[in-house]
Amino acid sequence: MSFPNNKMKAITFSYDDGVEQDQRLINIFNKYNLKCTFNLNSGLQSGANQWERNGILIKRMNIAGLKELYQGHEIAIHSLTHPRLEQQSIETIRNEILQDKLNLEKIFGYSINGMAYPYGSYDARVLQVLKETGIKYSRTVQDTEDFKPQTNLLELKATCHHDNKNLMKLAEEFINADPTEPMLFYIWGHSYEFDLNNNWDMIENFCSLISNREDIFYGTNTEVLSYL
Repeated sequence: MSFPNNKMKAITFSYDDGVEQDQRLINIFNKYNLKCTFNLNSGLQSGANQWERNGILIKRMNIAGLKELYQGHEIAIHSLTHPRLEQQSIETIRNEILQDKLNLEKIFGYSINGMAYPYGSYDARVLQVLKETGIKYSRTVQDTEDFKPQTNLLELKATCHHDNKNLMKLAEEFINADPTEPMLFYIWGHSYEFDLNNNWDMIENFCSLISNREDIFYGTNTEVLSYL
């Protein structure tokens, strides 16, 4: 088992909510030839959906132009309106998942098979609906701080959030590794957090360090998970 060209290491990113800060993050990813999966709530995807935190405006983007903006990356679902799914009726769970999937497939023109749980919350009913609707993987908000590939893709844990204090240490460990078994470095977050924490330089430095290496496969969530 390996990634393309017999590479044993892969890296992927996952960012939620379809906010305006995604534009800047995409520019960074594209600059360093990195791939990300963006998880959108189609029922909230409007500039009218905005909020303020610590004096920073966080604003979702309008649908027009999103297909072009996210070109080269992957779109996955994040539920229709971002509720805590385990608190909903089974009918609402189905509506939140299936309608978001159908909406995003219409907007972006391809089959959607991935998800990130809103608030990281789910239960057995949510897992069953994902199976019914053809979702192959769904990311939680739990971190492993390791690179071991997982087999339970509907309860997928990331290596770490981008604000993890060990991010750069993990990056060095990943870069220096010479594995005989596949390793996956999976980073997640929300792009507006770079404004809140004034640390855009951190993600740019991380991307510069981790990118364009001959022994690493750079892919979207679906691209890297399909090899595991």
